[in-house]
Amino acid sequence: MNQNRSGGPSKVKNKSAAPVQVTAEQILRVAHENQQTIPKAPPKQVITDQEELEDYRLRKRQQYESLIGRNRKTQAFYIKYATWEESQKDLTRARSVFERFLDVDYRIPMVWIKYAEMEMRNKNINLARNIWDRAVCLLPRVSQLWFKYTFMEDMLGNYPATRAIFERWMQWKPEPQAWNSYLKFEQRLKLFENARLIFEKYILVHPYIKTWIKYTKFEERLGNIENARIIFQRAIEFLGEDGNDEQLFIAFAKFEEKYKEIERARIIYKYAIDHVPKNRAKDLFDTFTNFEKQHGDRIGIENVVLGKKRFQYEEEIKKNSKNYDIWFDYLKMEEINGEIEKTREIYERSIGNLPPTNEKKHWKRYIYLWINYALFEELISKDIERARSVYSECIKLIPHKEFSFSKIWIMYANFEIRQLSLDKARSIYGQAIGRHPKSKIFDQYIHLEIELGNFDRVRTLYQKYLEIMPDNCDAWCKFAQLETELGETTRARAIFELAVQQPTLDRPEVIWKDYIDSEIQLKQFDHAKQLYRRLLEKTNHVKVWLGFIKFVHSIKDKQQQQQGDDTANDIHQPTREIFIEAHKALSNSEKEERLFLLESWKEFEQTFGNQESLNQVLKKIPQRVIKRRSDGSGGIEEYFDYIFPEEEQSTQTSLKLLEAAQRWKKLKQQQEIQKQQHQKQESKDDN
Repeated sequence: MNQNRSGGPSKVKNKSAAPVQVTAEQILRVAHENQQTIPKAPPKQVITDQEELEDYRLRKRQQYESLIGRNRKTQAFYIKYATWEESQKDLTRARSVFERFLDVDYRIPMVWIKYAEMEMRNKNINLARNIWDRAVCLLPRVSQLWFKYTFMEDMLGNYPATRAIFERWMQWKPEPQAWNSYLKFEQRLKLFENARLIFEKYILVHPYIKTWIKYTKFEERLGNIENARIIFQRAIEFLGEDGNDEQLFIAFAKFEEKYKEIERARIIYKYAIDHVPKNRAKDLFDTFTNFEKQHGDRIGIENVVLGKKRFQYEEEIKKNSKNYDIWFDYLKMEEINGEIEKTREIYERSIGNLPPTNEKKHWKRYIYLWINYALFEELISKDIERARSVYSECIKLIPHKEFSFSKIWIMYANFEIRQLSLDKARSIYGQAIGRHPKSKIFDQYIHLEIELGNFDRVRTLYQKYLEIMPDNCDAWCKFAQLETELGETTRARAIFELAVQQPTLDRPEVIWKDYIDSEIQLKQFDHAKQLYRRLLEKTNHVKVWLGFIKFVHSIKDKQQQQQGDDTANDIHQPTREIFIEAHKALSNSEKEERLFLLESWKEFEQTFGNQESLNQVLKKIPQRVIKRRSDGSGGIEEYFDYIFPEEEQSTQTSLKLLEAAQRWKKLKQQQEIQKQQHQKQESKDDN
């Protein structure tokens, strides 16, 4: 890194504006082009007299009753029904609907909540209270019901009733959140003695460390320091071996430290270190170290703790020197300690433990030792040449003929960029492409050149990128997008054409989609339509057809808006014709694809067509039947199948032919019998 005369890092001198400025007008234009059309709201029904209102209500009730009759246990229909009755100001019917569902299944909390909220909205407090009471009696383990019940009474200012409900709730020993709500309620009313009694029950129901700590903080907020200390002591005695947790001792020691009881805090820390298992005392050591840094002999305690940790790490490394996670923890400790030479020595030891084989899965953790080493030299020790040497040695060590790591190449190049060595960065990217090219390396190199504004170099890189990876659809799309952003639409179209002509692509649908979207964005609708036709020649997938239909329909909608409403009856005919064409083209496809198309067609006709066109589509929709087949293990499984109208007709024709064949066979048998009887009669006459 370049340095000024004072020894510090040099400042950036080039503060000029970027070559390409984005204006507010461009941002608004792009946002307007990308905004989605808001779907039209359904038409509103206007009711003019009482008779029409009664007729409307009768029809709606019949619809809801029909839905409930078919789906007796579906709560959503009951809730919608009751909500609608409430909107009609008929609360008696709404209550009846809720009660009908509760007779079917009372175990669904949402129904109780909706029922009670309806009464609360209509200011029927006693009725709501009765509903909540029934709900918590039937479902006492559902906390949401209790929360809602207490909230209602609390909002009404009925504090004795709220307290009584909380007490009923606490008898069921609920989760900690319920106890916390009860405590907040009493503290809000400044009834601290009640809160203290609740805490005494709380620590028995949930005897966890965080519960005891919360109790001590409550006493501390009230200024009862001695009470808080007694609670800490009670917690250690009550929990016993389960209380040998670093969180409790750290909280106790920090409490004593806060009130200047330094010796008490030190005794607590030492007691904790002796009793808490070492594998669960990581934070305890750190906290104790920080404590001694402030109040004791810093050097002594640091040496003790660090020496102990070093011994543990060295023992682990002796067991398995290729356990890279141990090296990471060891190095992190030394970096925090701040001894540069000691840390560098451990880094050199760690990178000497090469993976056992030349398989990439064994190198994935090992390579991060080199990365951390390079970052350490650059950012902490400020030794730029040594950092460069680390990157260089790492590159030499990796067996690039078998595998490589894009990350190390990219980090090496970014390091040189930070040193303002653009030529070296380009050279590194070039080596990476030549030795083991990968998509990430190309993307980073191209991004660098785009930032520098070298678009000719970017085009060259993209050409090299596509020569090496002609099946990479992302590269084709990004190249075309770049040309489009530069205003080179002819180049972009040519790139797309080359892409779609490639014999193999990893995701061809991405290429076609971006190609079509670019033409639509340029308002080249005829060309986009031709692209859809070309795509349909390659694949007969239902999603392509639906995309084509949506595109044609959107064009016709724009034409309708330009021409007015006079052509509204004929404007959707081209879309309908494509539906017909798609239906014919998919006649030999999977049944699910054909059904998907017909469902979309039906929705289209319901929205834009008339009854006649809708009936034509409904005639084509298949019938769903249940069939059986062997599941491969000797059993029978049921599955859904679809029978289209033309299949049904062919089945009926086959049955008729079978019946005719059976009649013909029966007739032949009768003729043979008659012939045999006639021959027997003639033989008798001759005798």
